Amino acid sequence: MKTDKRIGYLLIVGAIGVFVPYFILTITFNYPDILRQESGFILTEFHKGGSALIFTWLAFALFGLPLLVAYSLIGQKLESKVPNLRWITTIGIISGVVQIIGLLRWVFVVPVLATDFVNTTNPSAQEAIKISFKVIHQFGGVLLGEHLGQLFTVIWTVFISSALLKIKLIPEWLAWMGFISSFIYLLAQAELLATVIAGFPMIDVAGLLGSTLWLIWLILVGVNFIKN
Repeated sequence: MKTDKRIGYLLIVGAIGVFVPYFILTITFNYPDILRQESGFILTEFHKGGSALIFTWLAFALFGLPLLVAYSLIGQKLESKVPNLRWITTIGIISGVVQIIGLLRWVFVVPVLATDFVNTTNPSAQEAIKISFKVIHQFGGVLLGEHLGQLFTVIWTVFISSALLKIKLIPEWLAWMGFISSFIYLLAQAELLATVIAGFPMIDVAGLLGSTLWLIWLILVGVNFIKN
């Protein structure tokens, strides 16, 4: 199989692999809106989801792994044609790794906290669990998965769109779709700052819209590689 086709299939499979569990979580767990709810409410709702919810989060974390392979292959393909692209490939892979780490907290950390929270009637113990969850949530979710993961994804997308356009591997409109989806995705960073700065202005739909457009962009880039 030619490298271009391999890249294309990996991008499409990875993008769909991310979208499907994401969509399931929006239905079964009110994701991503639930992320900004009170800690006790999140833990209680998570516990209600049982094993099915845990496996959905596991799928969300791991089904995007083909994208990391695609990032590496794209980097190898473009390094000889576009100067200084290796560091962009590194940024892309880091973006995926930190997002995976952030998502896996829902598989190996949150279930333990949720079970302990609902099984105790001690108010002090519940408060301690909520504080523990808030720390893990803010560090693993907001800092790693959302801030670094999304920011590095934006950086990778902008530079790769520019590189692919420069050597005419994608049409101009597809490059601009990458730029626009990245800009919208970047606006979602304001919501993260709002978690630590009260009243910080934000656009609620930026995260959902930006990430959805980005996944569609990945699929279209994948199709373009397969057709080459």
